[in-house]
Amino acid sequence: MGSLGRLSAVRRRLLPRLTSKSWLSTRPSILGDRNILLMGPPGAGKTTVGRIVAHKLGLPAVDVDDDVLEVAWKRPVAAVLASLGGRRFLEAEGQALCQFSSSGCVVSLTGSNPLHAEAMQHVQQSGLVVYLDVDEDDILTRLDRMKVNRIVGQEDGVPMRDILLYRKQFYEKWLDVRVLCGRGDTEEEVAEKVVKAVQRYQNRHEETYVSTRGSGEQKKTCFSDVVVEGLAADGGLYVPRNGFPRMDAGEWKRLVSMSYPERALLLLEKCIHPVDVSAADLRRMVFKAYGSNFSSEAVAPVKHLVEQQFVLELFHGPTASFKDLALQLMPQLFAHCLPLMCNYLVLVATSGDTGSAVLSGFGGLSGVDARRTGVLVFFPEEGVSEIQKLQMLGFRGGNGRAVGVLSDFDFCQKSIKRMFGESGLVGHLAVEYGTVLSTANSINWARLLPQVVYHSSSYLDLCRDGVIRFGDPVDVCIPTGNFGNAMSAVYAKQMGVPIRRVICASNHNRIITDFFSTGEYDLRRRRLLPSHSPAIDILKSSNLERFLFHASGGDSGLVGELFARLDAQQHFRVAAPLLSRMQQEVQAGCCSEDECLSAVRRVHARTGYLMDTHTAVAKVVADRLQDGSCPVVLSSTAHYGKFAPAVFQALGVQNPPEDPVEQLRLLERSAARPGAHGDMLRGLRGGSGPHGVCQADYRELEEKVESVIREAS
Repeated sequence: MGSLGRLSAVRRRLLPRLTSKSWLSTRPSILGDRNILLMGPPGAGKTTVGRIVAHKLGLPAVDVDDDVLEVAWKRPVAAVLASLGGRRFLEAEGQALCQFSSSGCVVSLTGSNPLHAEAMQHVQQSGLVVYLDVDEDDILTRLDRMKVNRIVGQEDGVPMRDILLYRKQFYEKWLDVRVLCGRGDTEEEVAEKVVKAVQRYQNRHEETYVSTRGSGEQKKTCFSDVVVEGLAADGGLYVPRNGFPRMDAGEWKRLVSMSYPERALLLLEKCIHPVDVSAADLRRMVFKAYGSNFSSEAVAPVKHLVEQQFVLELFHGPTASFKDLALQLMPQLFAHCLPLMCNYLVLVATSGDTGSAVLSGFGGLSGVDARRTGVLVFFPEEGVSEIQKLQMLGFRGGNGRAVGVLSDFDFCQKSIKRMFGESGLVGHLAVEYGTVLSTANSINWARLLPQVVYHSSSYLDLCRDGVIRFGDPVDVCIPTGNFGNAMSAVYAKQMGVPIRRVICASNHNRIITDFFSTGEYDLRRRRLLPSHSPAIDILKSSNLERFLFHASGGDSGLVGELFARLDAQQHFRVAAPLLSRMQQEVQAGCCSEDECLSAVRRVHARTGYLMDTHTAVAKVVADRLQDGSCPVVLSSTAHYGKFAPAVFQALGVQNPPEDPVEQLRLLERSAARPGAHGDMLRGLRGGSGPHGVCQADYRELEEKVESVIREAS
């Protein structure tokens, strides 16, 4: 008899007959007649957890090893594995599972079931696959104590750690919902997490978003809606209705040894409902976003600077700024969430870095996604560095373009917000061209959310490197103008990262510093001043609206009133109790132009580390406000090469070259660390030459939007 004949005989002997027992629940389940399918490695506690979950929910519990395989085979699983060997056992086990049926039960799969694709496709149709993601050391300890002898691979002498590593890819492939188990979690604690995870999956309507200015009963707006819409219809910004999910210390400690993409995946799974973006799709997007397109394998490494100060390097992405950390992922989320019937034009206002990052991110889309999605960037013609301008203009053709505006960032941003609020324009573009407007600025929730990851990751890096233990406080100091980066740190704290203070660093456009000092936001007598740190040359901080919503306990009426007053009168003041709550979470300071350049020079002379001018602003403010009782992490938001003329001035370099490419090459020879940014250098080629420029006229920008849509139609 040939090998196929022998295998068929084995199947006939080992497979359960069609008359074998099926499990049908007679009680209603939170998933209706669907099963809860517990998946995980050997030693994850699937059997025990399954029984506890079943008891909590009043449902039948089925253990595939004990109740299906051994009943059908009438032999212990270990004996069958010993007689067949690993490969033939997996096939027999998989075929047995294909014959299994149940309804409304808690089913504990075997650790090797996910290795059989046909079997997993069969059972996945009947229920929700819940992955018990248990710490590897916990598993090894349990298996050693249990003396388990029925694990495929053991018979060939493969080390258990290697077996677990190999199988992880299959668990990641088949999961619908992950239960992240903290180190030392008991089976009872894991079971409680399973119940909550299943309830979360079932109750998607509770995981919705509201406008910061909304009043009364708002519509149920899900993640997919807010990604595509960008700005709420009432002019407010979207925030989670129930706030951010909070992770316990055990869960955070699991992330310490993980890579940046792994951390990002697990954190974003907590924040994005799996019905909106499936676990498999999210994993694909995250690992594409944070891969070889970053010049550092660590993606966002943390480096020691001096004493208790550390630098979070956020400039290793394709366009050399922190915006890449969000904008390599956000376009994928956007394309995934798009309705099928429309084309979209993404409007972006930039003070420098966002523009090239958006063009790079959306330029990575392909096929139908690229054809349906266009990008139009407005930037202040005289308000960005020459290298930033060349980066934006270097993206020619494809689905994106950049246009200069003879005004400042605030005018560009205000104009885009106005377009969203003009129903006549929005309706005309939809009817005439089948095109809907959206945005990729940090007012879009999908832009802000990925930034929570790097603030969390920096804390975990300090834990991994032994600088702190989990639970120890840190401060973060962030150069900010639009408050998005700072707001993402506030949200990281809300998720459970032990951030003590968020310190906002302003240049001499000190609107945020003054606001947190006095409670008064006053634009009436201010004009925007050019600076060495142009990315934070902003007077109207959009994401401050989200912070006020947070600090006021979700008082959308108050937030709407304050920003209506700002639009009408260019001024508002918050009451003393609210200001006090704001100051408990956020401190702010500012930096003069001379102090900025001096910081670049001093740090380079002392350490050999070359900061960009925005990082220097954070350094000056941290020196002033840091009390020395805990580490402070400075957000280094851009590579120094993007602001070469100011850096040359700081270093006292005489007669630097005028050509931006030559400037970067000279800086490469001047700086010991961090190294040159090859992607930025390559991106400058093709950016020179004439480009579109608009006057500071809203109607002209509106006409530019329609002309871009018309040309693409």
